[in-house]
Parts: sequence; C-alpha cells; structure tokens
Amino acid sequence: MSTLKAVRGTRDLLPPETALWNRIEETARRVFARYNFGEIRTPVFEDTALFARGVGEETDIVSKEMYTWEDRARAASEKSQSLTLRPENTAGVVRAYIEHKLGETGQLQKLYYIGPQFRRERPQKGRYRQFSQIGAEVIGPPSSGSESPLRDAEVLEMLATLLDELGITGWTLNINSVGSSADRARYNEVLRAALKDVAPKMCVDCQRRAVTNPLRVLDCKVPEDQPYIEALPKISDSLDEESKKHFAAVTAALDAAGVPYVRNHRLVRGLDYYTRTTFEFTHGGLGAQNALLGGGRYDGLSEAIGGPKAPGIGFAIGEDRLVLTLLAQETAAAAKVDAFLAPLGEELNPAALALARELRRAGLSAELGDGSFRLKKSFEAADKTARRIVILGEDELASGILTVKDFATGTQTKVPRAELAEFLRKSSGE
Repeated sequence: MSTLKAVRGTRDLLPPETALWNRIEETARRVFARYNFGEIRTPVFEDTALFARGVGEETDIVSKEMYTWEDRARAASEKSQSLTLRPENTAGVVRAYIEHKLGETGQLQKLYYIGPQFRRERPQKGRYRQFSQIGAEVIGPPSSGSESPLRDAEVLEMLATLLDELGITGWTLNINSVGSSADRARYNEVLRAALKDVAPKMCVDCQRRAVTNPLRVLDCKVPEDQPYIEALPKISDSLDEESKKHFAAVTAALDAAGVPYVRNHRLVRGLDYYTRTTFEFTHGGLGAQNALLGGGRYDGLSEAIGGPKAPGIGFAIGEDRLVLTLLAQETAAAAKVDAFLAPLGEELNPAALALARELRRAGLSAELGDGSFRLKKSFEAADKTARRIVILGEDELASGILTVKDFATGTQTKVPRAELAEFLRKSSGE
C-alpha cells in the first residue's frame, strides 16, 4: 500500500515555522486594530457566478485556475448550484457587504481577513494551490468618503507600517493608476491595436491575452518579451483629467506622510474590477517573482455583482512570500524558548515542573527536561530548543540559587529563584 502524502500544491506547516506564521498574523492584527479595521470571516467557497462577474471571466483565475464543482440537488425542490473554492477574498467581502446591507449604516467599512485561498496553478517556490492571504478592504457609500484619494494613501501608509513592524527592510512600493472604467476600456483598445503585429512574436500566454485581456500582457515575466512590452503605449496617456487629479492627490498624501514610492507605468494588475490606484510592494530577496503583496481600487465591483454603488480599495498579502522574505533576511531563525529547565535527577522532576509553571505564568516560554537525562543530554536538548538552560539540582533547590547558562554568550550566572523570571525577561531584551 502506497504512503499517503499531502496533495500536490499543498503542504503541512510544522513547528518552528508555525511560530513565524503566528508572529506575522499577530503583528497584522495589532497594526490593523490601530487603523480601526475589524475582522471579517467569509466562507471558503462561494457561488461560482460571484467570481465570474466580479473577478472577470477572461482572467486566468476564472478561466484556468479555479476549483469548481457542481453541488447536485438533493431534493426535487432544490436546484443544482455551481460552487467554487475562493481563489481570492475581495469578491467575497464585497458580497458580504451587500448581503448584510453594511452600506445602509452610511459608515466607511474597514475590514480585514486572514485565511486560505485556492488556485489550481503550477506550484513553485512561495506559490501553492492552497495558500494563505492577509488582506483588507475599505468600502462604503460615496457619502462616507470611500472615493477619496486619502483612503488610498492611508492604506498604503498602513502597509508600509506593517512591513516595517515585521522587520522587513528594503521593500519598494510601486504605484500606478489604471484610471476609470472608461479610461481602462480606452487603453485596452489602444493596447489591442498595438499588440496586433507584436503579439505573434511573444509567448503563447501573451498571444492569448492580447485578444482576451490585453492588460495582462504587461504582467508577463518572460525575458524575451520585455523589449516588446517596454515599447507598448503607457496607460497614463489614456487617463482623463479626473483620474490624473485623483492619482496626484494620492501621491501628494504619500509625500506628506514620508512614504517612499516608485511610479511604475507597467503596473496595471489583471483583475477586471481594478480602477484608478493600483499598487505592489516588492522585495529583492524574492528573485524574479518579487511581489510581496498587491492591491488597488475597485470602484465598480459592488455594482458588478448586483449591489449599490460602493467604491473601495483593498490589498492581499501572500503569507508564504512574507515568510520567505523574512527568512531571506535571516531575521527569522528558528524560534527558541526563553529557558530549558534541566532537573538533575528524576526525584527533582516535580520541582522542575513547579518552576516551569512559575515562569510560564510570568509570561515566559519554557521547555521542561527530564531528570532521567544525563547532564550532557540536557545541554544538547537545551541548545536546540532554548536560549538558556536553567540547572536544578539538590543544591539549587535547597539554596534557592539557580544556575543559568546563556548559549549565545556562553556566560553562566547564579540567579535567586525569586529573580529568575525578571532575569530571563531582561536577557531576552523584553
């Protein structure tokens, strides 16, 4: 019988890597709360029509990458329904905004989510068929100020703060404007005409996109296609005055806040619902596929799926790519606990458990050894899992003075039991 394994394109996350994932998510929740975002949790599968109408039938996601199945009727009174595992979460959040009539509050809705998405694409480093995203959406009726360029700038400033607080250095914010839906349609025609003679010389995907979704040609990463792409018309030349004014206000607010950015004329993003501001944060540590996160404004998405006018802007962060970036910076070494408690003899196991309880209740992390271990084995186990080892023998128990060795510095210190928690906390830099 063959051994069962995780399905291709999926994977198990194990300790200590899960500690890094938790740190990323906890940091995101903390930052989002400071900007008055609340969490939303939507179903992992939706009616297929939501993505066809919202994301766009000609996008690669809808045409090639979705996990879709027919949910057969179980009774004569029921109808079969086409369902899809969510390939992205923005459409689902906007669907929930409409269904629960959040627009009727008249207030701006600032919502974030953390959870799995699913796309049937070719697995590669940092890209899986089940992947986790951290995202947020700012949406509301026009009267709530949802169309304001200030909302765009605030989201971008929040993302800069999040990356900084995660310890990610060297990021680049790329921004552009794809204008209104009319601007975008106009540019699509300009691009389609420009690609007519060029597309046959490009990759197979670009040849197809030149007909179905010309904007996606600009996303092509094939090196041989880049000279052709660089020569294509820029979308900035197709923007009307209102779109130019909106984008200028976004950049002015970013300048005032001190958030650095680069105007990238090729950044258009291929999903049909994007309008006006689009953006990506990139990082050199990720190689050719260097996008950390991306997003943009989607002023017509609510109407596209049957809702009221509700301009919005949002983003999605691929957690795998954040993890890879942190690992590339060597700031995410395997997480180690504050202390390993090494009882010198099985009769000291209960006392070691009591000491571990004290430290844990003081907010410190501790790994508990065993009195059956020889001292050498305790040191080997401690070096793999903890920053320091705390030795608990008969003398230490009687005197209340514990021996603590720090593996990073090699120093050994005698510490009164009553002061142990504070000593470990200061040693950890907390």
